Amino acid sequence: MRAVDIIGVGMTPFGRHVDKSHTELAQAAVRMALADAGADADALDTTIYANVVQGFVAGEMSIPGEYALRPLGVKGVRAFHVEAACASGTMALHLAFDLIRSGIADVVLAVGVEKLYVEDRVKRFAVFQQPNDVEVARRYIELTGSRLAPVPPGCETQGPNVLMEAYAAQARLHMATYGTTARDFAAVSAKNHVHSQHNSLSQYRNPMTIEEVLAAPPVAWPLTAPMCAPISDGAAAALVCASDARKRFAGAAPVRILSARSLTGQDRDAADYSRHVTRLVSARAFEDAGIGPKDVDLAEVHDASSSGEVIQVEALGLSRPGEAGADARSGALSLGGRTPVNVSGGLVSKGHPLGATGLAQIYELVSQLRGRCGGRQVEGARIALAENSGGFYSVEDAMSCVTILTHG
Repeated sequence: MRAVDIIGVGMTPFGRHVDKSHTELAQAAVRMALADAGADADALDTTIYANVVQGFVAGEMSIPGEYALRPLGVKGVRAFHVEAACASGTMALHLAFDLIRSGIADVVLAVGVEKLYVEDRVKRFAVFQQPNDVEVARRYIELTGSRLAPVPPGCETQGPNVLMEAYAAQARLHMATYGTTARDFAAVSAKNHVHSQHNSLSQYRNPMTIEEVLAAPPVAWPLTAPMCAPISDGAAAALVCASDARKRFAGAAPVRILSARSLTGQDRDAADYSRHVTRLVSARAFEDAGIGPKDVDLAEVHDASSSGEVIQVEALGLSRPGEAGADARSGALSLGGRTPVNVSGGLVSKGHPLGATGLAQIYELVSQLRGRCGGRQVEGARIALAENSGGFYSVEDAMSCVTILTHG
């Protein structure tokens, strides 16, 4: 198997791009990735376009990648279109990794894009009300209802959709299992909002205290608005190549992919965190890379809700079971701490344009390993990990993807 490097990355600002289409956002990220690598479109032999709702939102249901990339001069290549919910961008990267290390491809472009903000409010929120999603979320709430930490009097709320109610139920199950508190989740959120002030591409850049997070408008107890990822538009891209082919390019310093692993979830008891899909897939990724959780210098972790970050950090072994909230409060997971998590601001601050989210994590980690993150730079970073989840099924993420990077 060949070694695989990332030689170029690009990312648009995340936020509300009312004046740009999916295609324009994707093209912007691709141009940046090509320029970063010192490459042009003729260097590519394969493209992978990741997107979730472009067909539904924009009515563009056929060959969206070709429409986006052909005007950039991308032609005569193999082309794939990947959809894996919030993990779509990471799955594009993982497919690129597998194609290259197996010798099927040499130079692959992975691009993820989403435009979730449209003026049609009904259509905007319908994205998160797909029938299967609603059914699975309701089943989870019914399954765990008697096992959850109780909602304090006066804190009863109705979430904006059943998926947020399910996220809140996951938080309350963790509270009941480990004694985690709403303040712990607020500490995770506040940490990421503080980090985001140093990220010019982040949707929100306003630092927040724990008290401000707790006092913010409720979503579904114990979650408040700053603990939940916003609706976002944006794109991110990565140019990936075989290490023996990178001499063709005169761009930025390469970053080596040590491992790229993904697994779908399984049926288990809701509180059996030892069999959480991220715990299982990260064990394989660590084995591939020949390292353990203590070797990780920084991580970008999927935090569609701040309670989700708590669960993922513990599943990855970056905190002991039940201790991620305390680690966030102590500063262990902050910039300058033991293992900084989501120094980009995470999904709750940086934004969460589904198909672009995973590749945005990669953009951040590549930038960190190159030492180019300014006020949010993790000093001496050499090993970086990204965890990106996609969808919800049964009692956990429908799939979890773990990528481990180091200097090329």
